[in-house]
Amino acid sequence: MGVNTDNPDLKYKDLIIDLILESWRFSRVFNNMLAKLSDYKEYTRYQGRYLYFRKKLDEILDSAGLRIVEIPPGTDYDIGMAAIPINLEDFDSDDGLKIEQMLEPNIMQDSSVIKTGKIILKKI
Repeated sequence: MGVNTDNPDLKYKDLIIDLILESWRFSRVFNNMLAKLSDYKEYTRYQGRYLYFRKKLDEILDSAGLRIVEIPPGTDYDIGMAAIPINLEDFDSDDGLKIEQMLEPNIMQDSSVIKTGKIILKKI
């Protein structure tokens, strides 16, 4: 995402959105690494830290009137969804499609989408 440097308010908004997206990406990677731990004691210790991080992130976003909205894999794709499919051209217009993966979540402020998420689709 390019940062808008002309308007200071937009610059900070863009920076906050970037920080939210990177936090979301990091939390997904960390959660995937947790699943690979074989030592239960380590798993529970790091899972507690992960859950604390997510809780704090959600609290901070909530206090700013923001939230992360993910569309779960397997959800039927609808052309009006608030998500940009990066591989839509790989399919015919009459193909039934589902979301395979969410690459970036939607960022909402109150009931408005301020950053549209990105998704990968798959044929049903």
